[in-house]
Amino acid sequence: MQNILSYFQSIRNQSKELCKPLQTEDYTPQSAEFASPPKWHLAHTSWFFEEMILKTHSKNYQVFDNSYSFLFNSYYNSIGERLERKNRGLITRPSIDNIYEYRAYVDKNMTALLQSNLSKEIEVLTILGINHEQQHQELLITDLKYTFSCNPIYPKYSKTNYIHAQNKSNGWIEIPEGAYNIGHDGTDFCYDNEHGKHRVFLEPFKISKALVTNADYIKFINDNGYEQVKYWLDDAWHWLKENKIKSPLYWKLIDGVWHQYTLSGLQTVDPKAILTHISYYEAAAYAFWAGYRLPTEFEWEIASRQLDWGSVWEWTNSAYLPYPNFKIAKGAVGEYNGKFMVNLMVLRGASLATAKNHSRNTYRNFFSPSTQWQFSGIRLAK
Repeated sequence: MQNILSYFQSIRNQSKELCKPLQTEDYTPQSAEFASPPKWHLAHTSWFFEEMILKTHSKNYQVFDNSYSFLFNSYYNSIGERLERKNRGLITRPSIDNIYEYRAYVDKNMTALLQSNLSKEIEVLTILGINHEQQHQELLITDLKYTFSCNPIYPKYSKTNYIHAQNKSNGWIEIPEGAYNIGHDGTDFCYDNEHGKHRVFLEPFKISKALVTNADYIKFINDNGYEQVKYWLDDAWHWLKENKIKSPLYWKLIDGVWHQYTLSGLQTVDPKAILTHISYYEAAAYAFWAGYRLPTEFEWEIASRQLDWGSVWEWTNSAYLPYPNFKIAKGAVGEYNGKFMVNLMVLRGASLATAKNHSRNTYRNFFSPSTQWQFSGIRLAK
């Protein structure tokens, strides 16, 4: 009981720590539909514990504010109506002080519940809620970076810029053909989309020990990679032209020198650093240009046992689909992953912005192929 309570409290405190550098004005703006404000993340993660656990399992629980169920529900259709995602930045009221009061109220009631009635169901839901909050801690960082990048004075959030200095190794790893087991195994926490352990047959392949660096990608840019249709998927080419994409997100050419916005402010691009903020479209185009390909998520999972990973999320060439025997959980938590299994691509690994103890080699992250604002990069295969 004490272990899970301490775990819960430490993760909840970490969210507040991430917000310590913020000023009041930083909590509310929403710079894009995909980038939620810090205030919304703080409230939504509290709403999750209130909605999924306290309302059902805490006797005589009184909700903090009835309007919060509408304001801070993300995508759970079974729970009721919700604010449109694009309007999260319009929530100037309740104030951030009210949101911190809400967090304290939820924490107080969760602490009492965990101390008095730790059933298996409550334990499972609490661990899910903790991992859910860790996901939002990373999103808080990436969303905040996108918002700050829209500010012409390029504000500094912290000394940490979440950029990995350089690769630790080079060369290729050879994986022989064979049938391999894929998926999570064991009693440790994982999401439902990692279940359905199964076998896949893999042809022999090689995978790079090193991730693509900024210097590598600059060669692609200088070779007019963004202007040559032959490297791009058709959907990617339309995205490229419609959005006038000519470089990775946050890159800016100043007096002939590439700079990038980081959470430590605007900096010159370090050629040796690992490339970040690349869409699947760009990753696939670069791999084609370089004469290689992206690994499938199954190849990545098998090779990960021999790879140095965790500095950036790595695009794979796999669509986000259910594993064999995948089952959607009953109730609202069943909406967590399964209903998104269409039109998305899988990323594997973790990034420097990923919460501690929130990564494993079976973790299946997923985003649309145009996504750039996450700390995503490229590992090549052949």
